[in-house]
Amino acid sequence: MRNLSEEMNKKINEPKYRQKYDQLVSLALQDDEVKSFLDDNKDKLAENAVRRSISKLYEFVQQKNKVKNNEPTNVPGYTPILVVSKGLIDISYVPTKEKIESMKQNKILKRIHAVSMPKNIKNVSLSQFDLDENDYRLDAMAKVTDFINEYSNDPKGWHQGMYLYGEFGVGKTFLMAAMANELAKNGTEVTLVHFPSFAVEMKSAISNNMVSDKLDTIKKTPVLILDDIGADSMSSWVRDDILGVILEYRMQNALSTFFTSNFSMDQFEKEHLAVNNKGEEEPLKAKRIMQRVRFLSKEVSLFGKNRRPQ
Repeated sequence: MRNLSEEMNKKINEPKYRQKYDQLVSLALQDDEVKSFLDDNKDKLAENAVRRSISKLYEFVQQKNKVKNNEPTNVPGYTPILVVSKGLIDISYVPTKEKIESMKQNKILKRIHAVSMPKNIKNVSLSQFDLDENDYRLDAMAKVTDFINEYSNDPKGWHQGMYLYGEFGVGKTFLMAAMANELAKNGTEVTLVHFPSFAVEMKSAISNNMVSDKLDTIKKTPVLILDDIGADSMSSWVRDDILGVILEYRMQNALSTFFTSNFSMDQFEKEHLAVNNKGEEEPLKAKRIMQRVRFLSKEVSLFGKNRRPQ
């Protein structure tokens, strides 16, 4: 970063700049914030502090005005303030309101971990969720709001998640993403996983011996949302060694877990889990998985018009 004060000190010793410099000094000393600072700190400043620190005063006024006028500054995103240092006047740069808000937003976004999810999920909010169409949407929103409040007030307690099911395009993923963003604002880490894509990724991870690492990341997250579960046929390995392991860990550790699906719980068990991708029927294994799903979540239906672009 350029040292603006040092550069100005070199310039003012050149005669051709002296007259202009005197004008700039006069302008700096007429600035209301400068005058207020000098008055408030007169007992802390050395006798010749103003003369010795005049370049700092000019830098302060110049950079402050650039921030005010949205012009490029010496330290983008930061605004200058005057401070006393060893009896002299110095400058410290602090974040602007916009910079603070940007840093806050970045911090929030880092709490949301998305696996094979649309890029825009981190930009949706509960206020955008349409409540006017029917009572299903009101009920789902009420349950989401209750969860956010309860979890935020007691993040270490046990809070049952939701199994949100309904037709294509009614807003299940949208509502879960909006909930995730709200939880992140309150300091909670949330992971959203598009489960069919994750299952494919896990199969690929076998050859790299990465299954365990990837599984640990998902199963240990404070709040987990498994999106579009049941969208694709599931192998016995994915059902038992991936989904089953995730759910068992989360049940044993009382970690909040959410699901979205086009199937009701009964349909998911009988039409999806009970028959593997080879067409083999395995009802007992399906029932074992569903015991964990039912413990971790309560069934909530969401119906309405398809909001996806046709």
